Amino acid sequence: MPHSIAPHLWFDTQAKEAVSFYCSLIPDSRIEHITTVRGTPSGECDAISFTLAGQPFMAVSAGPNATFNPSISFIINFDPSRDIEAKAALDAVWEKLAEGGQVLMPLDAYPFSQRYGWVQDRYGLSWQLILSDPEGEPRPWIIPSLLFAGKNCGKAEEAGEFYRSIFPSTDAGEIVRYPAGRSPNQEGTLMFSDFRLGDTWFAAMDSAFDHGFGFNEALSFFVPCRHQAEIDAYWKALSAVPEAEQCGWCKDRYGISWLIVPAELNEMLRDDDPKVVDRVTQAFLGMQKIDLAALRAARG
Repeated sequence: MPHSIAPHLWFDTQAKEAVSFYCSLIPDSRIEHITTVRGTPSGECDAISFTLAGQPFMAVSAGPNATFNPSISFIINFDPSRDIEAKAALDAVWEKLAEGGQVLMPLDAYPFSQRYGWVQDRYGLSWQLILSDPEGEPRPWIIPSLLFAGKNCGKAEEAGEFYRSIFPSTDAGEIVRYPAGRSPNQEGTLMFSDFRLGDTWFAAMDSAFDHGFGFNEALSFFVPCRHQAEIDAYWKALSAVPEAEQCGWCKDRYGISWLIVPAELNEMLRDDDPKVVDRVTQAFLGMQKIDLAALRAARG
């Protein structure tokens, strides 16, 4: 079972700068490790492992092949039951994220929260800041949020059920449906939902508005696997677009990208011998689904 699914962020060249910025904003955040991977199609790439409020993340500077959009964003829960200064903390983080970025929903009071805003930061990554209901069920500080729009609109509930059928140790959380009269959104589709996969909570919602964007490779989800059988099982369940299969990445039926790799790959890429790192890198660059035995052989 994956201990924790990690969002994986694809930057052009700014991964180090962006990760340092994010870690400066949120408590219990730190850079764990930076590896320089050589010999990729994009040249030298910085691969960074980090945590934000205890949630594992990964980031890479790998060229301008993919660009963030708001189809996947991150909800930051500012909970007054955990921090009496939650509102002030929210406002301070909002100010920094909005600087040089774009406000998608103004910071204001809404029917679902006394304080909420949606912003796309200077690097293009999207964040939803919310003052949580202290009487509600507790949720992590940071939750990846999936917006099912365009051809995916109406599939948020189905997707949550699909993912919970694949991962062990799951939980269905809150469901809020659109009422009648919320055109173009169809009554009964999901205005908000959340669910847990392993140790990671996700949110999902439908939107029938013409947003002009959809899921892409800029933001994927890293699933660390213990052995080849886990890699094979997740790959079989999730990969639905053969032409997207590359270096452990696959794309599911909704267009969301997943990185299905052995947990020990991180160790291999942190080896003190750069020749070992180069051999492992060249091995996985030539793969579609990861072959763990071949990676171990390349490591030597």
